[in-house]
Amino acid sequence: MTDQEYILPAAQNAPALPGFKQRLETYFDMPRRGSSLRQETLAGATTFLTMVYSVFVVPGMFGEAGFDKSAVFIAVCLTSAFGSLLMGLWANLPIAIGCAISLTAFTAFDLVLGKGLTPPVVLGAIFLMGVIFTTISVTGVRSWILRNLPAGVAHGTGVGIGLFLLLIASNGVGLVIKNPGPGLPVTLGHLAGLPALASIVGLAAIFGLERRRVPGSILIVIVVLSALGLIFDPKVTFSGIAALPSLAMSGHASLVGSMDLKGALTLAVIPSVLALVMTAVFDATGTIRAVAGQAGQLDENGQIINGGRALATDSASSIVSAFLGGAPAAAYIESAAGVAAGAKTGFASVMVGLLFLALIFLSPLAALVPAYATAPALMYVGLLMLGSISKLSMDDSVDAMAGLVCAVYIVLTCNIVTGIMLGFCTLVIGRIVAGEFNKLNVGTVSIAVVLAVFYLGGWAI
Repeated sequence: MTDQEYILPAAQNAPALPGFKQRLETYFDMPRRGSSLRQETLAGATTFLTMVYSVFVVPGMFGEAGFDKSAVFIAVCLTSAFGSLLMGLWANLPIAIGCAISLTAFTAFDLVLGKGLTPPVVLGAIFLMGVIFTTISVTGVRSWILRNLPAGVAHGTGVGIGLFLLLIASNGVGLVIKNPGPGLPVTLGHLAGLPALASIVGLAAIFGLERRRVPGSILIVIVVLSALGLIFDPKVTFSGIAALPSLAMSGHASLVGSMDLKGALTLAVIPSVLALVMTAVFDATGTIRAVAGQAGQLDENGQIINGGRALATDSASSIVSAFLGGAPAAAYIESAAGVAAGAKTGFASVMVGLLFLALIFLSPLAALVPAYATAPALMYVGLLMLGSISKLSMDDSVDAMAGLVCAVYIVLTCNIVTGIMLGFCTLVIGRIVAGEFNKLNVGTVSIAVVLAVFYLGGWAI
């Protein structure tokens, strides 16, 4: 056999170098997880379409608190891109990160408008929250809290946050207003006004579009209501579609690095920082577990695959968001829509991150979207969260009732942590009175005691 005859068959039988597509599928473990690049791409786009409303809702709420809406728009896009890319590339999970609507409402309406804190101090508080939150995540404290979170309180928190979002959205469009006279605190607003009518019609439209399984139904409603506002509402003005990214408008100081850490470390603000941490811990941790479970990314012990990385990514994103001038970040429950569309790996999250990066060139659109265009999105997400009430089991009435206490008092006090505190305390006391000591553990009792001391000591918001 000649050298030529020997070399030629070897070259023919040599395995081909893997192409870019194959390398991507291998890196994200798609074959083993039963997925493909096309499936992950479409699923990632689905997740993006279901959560992109946040780039309009968050700047709207922060704008009411005195923030530069265009700058917040960019910050939200960059935060969502950073968190989602890190989640996909590092944790390899189909969980998108964005600025949390509930935490945004907490900081804008409670801390700035309610407590009178300045935007730099609030950004400092968010930064400190992110540092503490990340420390809790990487040291395992967050996982310990998750293991000791009673089912009733966990589900009740979701219901309460949903009601809280409904109240905020309804008040923002004048559908529900503060009662100026004697009686209950709130009353029906101007139902015949454009904002209230548009919000109700938009909410109903989302119902119909979701029933028809139209991708991006929330975004469609936001776009249509904004277009109608541009035509019929003189307060809505068009200033362009695309623009070069800028974290500050002309005449405004940049929000990048503007956080006031010294102001956030004062005794008056530290309770707010701790409240943000408490809210984030109980608000975001359950989301990661729920989406990971739906995607089949739990190990044989029921633990999240790469769970430590996922929790660290979620919390570290708030540090980045505060530096950029945005709202607290968290895992988005809308990631479940992508999972339903077939997402099983982190490439879906990478797709979300890349789409948010592309969106930063469309910042003028943020100023075009009126409050009544985004209110239906808030209302719909709130209503979806009420579905958690079906998970309360009346077979364990103490647990279920404590969950309902948590839900109701989140909305009655407009404070998430207050509801959680009352839920934990009523659960522990109820168990003791019922003689169900075997259903209590040191973790649950410890969390209840810490929360009670936090409030009775006067440190709560």
